[in-house]
Amino acid sequence: MDVLRTPEDRFAGLPDFDYPARYAEIEGGLRMAYVEAGPADGEPIVLLHGEPSWSFLYRHVIAELVEAGYRAIAPDLIGFGRSDKPAEVTDHSYARHIDWTGKLLFDALDLHGMTLVGQDWGGLIGLRLVAAEPDRFARVVAANTGLPTGDHGMPDAWWAFKNAVAKAERLDIARFVQSGCRTTLSDEVRAAYDAPFPDERYKSGPRAMPGLVPATPDNVESEPNRQAWQKLTTLDIPWLCAFSDSDPITGPMGPILQRAMRGAAGVEHPVIAGAGHFLQEDAGHQLGQAVVEFARAHPSR
Repeated sequence: MDVLRTPEDRFAGLPDFDYPARYAEIEGGLRMAYVEAGPADGEPIVLLHGEPSWSFLYRHVIAELVEAGYRAIAPDLIGFGRSDKPAEVTDHSYARHIDWTGKLLFDALDLHGMTLVGQDWGGLIGLRLVAAEPDRFARVVAANTGLPTGDHGMPDAWWAFKNAVAKAERLDIARFVQSGCRTTLSDEVRAAYDAPFPDERYKSGPRAMPGLVPATPDNVESEPNRQAWQKLTTLDIPWLCAFSDSDPITGPMGPILQRAMRGAAGVEHPVIAGAGHFLQEDAGHQLGQAVVEFARAHPSR
């Protein structure tokens, strides 16, 4: 596998994101990046991003968690952010991303008592990890995400995004992030989303991910997702659905998760107003506060 590594100077001067990068070698020299803030002995809250963003997306959420005394850990998926970037689209698979992320959280960092916060692909990957090793998790926060099996149709907005990525000669990462926000991103913030990708060679991750979603029932990951879904519904892990009010892609999943997940019963699930798909960007402080309130209301056992 040919691997590219974004030069560090691309990440200089990021707005509201001065956390030093940390790295773990997870497989055959493949390096996965993450940022960490808050007390080293604080309860770990893991923040998993999706397509086509990176841990920078969580900067305002991190601020709220740290102020409340939690240990915030925000990885960059392989192919994104400061993490190494396999050069070929075919280097990416759903199963590989689960394995890579698990190697970081379970092996390199050996985390226990985690709260998962997953948005977009952060949920698709993170929820599979919860199903695989539930004893490591204290809570789950699903934020504009789901666990698709292909048994139900994907929304038109998702197909439009998938087709746009497939047809784009040049992927405008910042434009895609902006299209999923209700607020207008500053030039500095747009530059931060473009920073991981000096040129098109570095974008195999963003190009690959839409095609890896189990959008049809016969996808290679449809049955594993069905099995994970069934496992998740039996768990007593406290579960929060923190969805925005303006996400045409994942919005319908919020009520479904609330009904299906045993740990979601009796929990007050917020609807975060004025936010699109990237609710961390539109309403990061509100999302962070919702996570803090949820964690405090459901102490780790």
